[in-house]
Parts: sequence; structure tokens; C-alpha cells
Amino acid sequence: MTAEKDTVFLLDVDNTLLDNDRVHVDISDHFTREFGIAGKDRYWTIFETLRIELGYADYLGALQRYRCEQASAVMNDLLLMSSFLLDYPFEDRLYTGALGVIAHLRTRGRTVIVSDGDAVFQPRKIQRSGLWKAVEGRVQIYIHKEQMLDDLERRYPGRYVMVDDKLSILAAMKKVLRNRLTTVFVRQGRYALDPRNIAAYPPADLTIGRIGDLLDYDFPALLGPARALDTAQETT
Repeated sequence: MTAEKDTVFLLDVDNTLLDNDRVHVDISDHFTREFGIAGKDRYWTIFETLRIELGYADYLGALQRYRCEQASAVMNDLLLMSSFLLDYPFEDRLYTGALGVIAHLRTRGRTVIVSDGDAVFQPRKIQRSGLWKAVEGRVQIYIHKEQMLDDLERRYPGRYVMVDDKLSILAAMKKVLRNRLTTVFVRQGRYALDPRNIAAYPPADLTIGRIGDLLDYDFPALLGPARALDTAQETT
């Protein structure tokens, strides 16, 4: 098997292939229309508490906890809120070039979605956005993906390229896989643009400004010597 076919491209979802910050805003706006600003704020407070407890984002779980606090008069509206979440048009929130990047990488190796999340909302997001089909069903959803590298290696042995918007995830995976992993940092979304997060971790092997930039990188460049290339800095 050639080195090219041995390559496994591991792709994060939220703020890497899909603009989850925009999804967050749309959920907030809808919640405010239905339950007011106080209701919206309470939902996100529950959401963040649950994220700390579980270790991943649980939108539906937070909605259930919010429901338990409310009077029966709003129960039907809350049930419709769950429909809003599950029927959300995630395909409209893909970053420009996301599907093209997956198609491009598939000519160079296997593409695998590797995401954190719950067992209902996150797979629904990946399916409705078209990402599930784009990677031919190769989807792994964990609680902490950086702690599940043994499982990933067993399922998809090879040489890895991990594309993510969080330097913390990339650094943790690099520490384990070392030179078998090329890390690609996509500077999209609130975590990737937070100077504190950038300063707290070593740079990735490759830094790009948006996911579509990967269309300009050929296979040898991604697996070449480790380097940090900040597209944003180069263009300033």
C-alpha cells in the first residue's frame, strides 16, 4: 500500500467544517423569540453546566433540564423547540469549500469525521449537513476524542492528518501520535481566534485561515516536515 493510501484525514466538525458559532446564534435568537431573554439566558446557563458535568455539548439534554423547571403552560412550545433543533438546516452552515475539501482529501487517502458530542444531536447535525455522506459513513463521535486514539488507530490504521479548530486537541493528539500525525489548525470560530488559547499551546504543523484553504495544499505539503504556516500573518 502506498504512503498516500495509508493516510487517514481526521476531520473535526464544529467550527472546522461547519460554522457552529452561527448555529449557536440562531438557537439563541429562536429561544429569545419563544421564551424571552431570561429564558434564553437560563437555557445557556444550564447548557454550560451540563457541558462541565458531561464533558461535551448536550443541546437536547439542556432543553430537558430547562423543561423540568418550567410551568406546564409552555410545555408545547418546548416540545416544538426540540423540533427546531433536530430539523435545523445544518447544510446551510457548512463553511465555504468544506465539501470540496473532503472530496479533495478523499483522492489522497481516507477521510474520517472525528467529533465530540452526544448520541442524538451530533449525529443528526453530521447527517443533515451532508458530512456523513461525504465521508461515506466513516464517522466517530466521542466524549473526548483525544482520549480515544487507541480506538481510532484500531479502526483506521495509517498515517494521520488531524484538522481541528482547537489547538488543545491537536497538541494532545500530537503528544501521543508524534511524527505519525500532522496537525492542521483552522483559525475559524471563537476558540481558534482567542489569543489565550493560541498562547497556551504549541503551534500546529500547519495553520490555515479557513477550511477552504486546504484546497490549495497538495498531499506532499501536508505530510512534509512539521512547520507552522499562519495564512493570516502572511497576508498582513
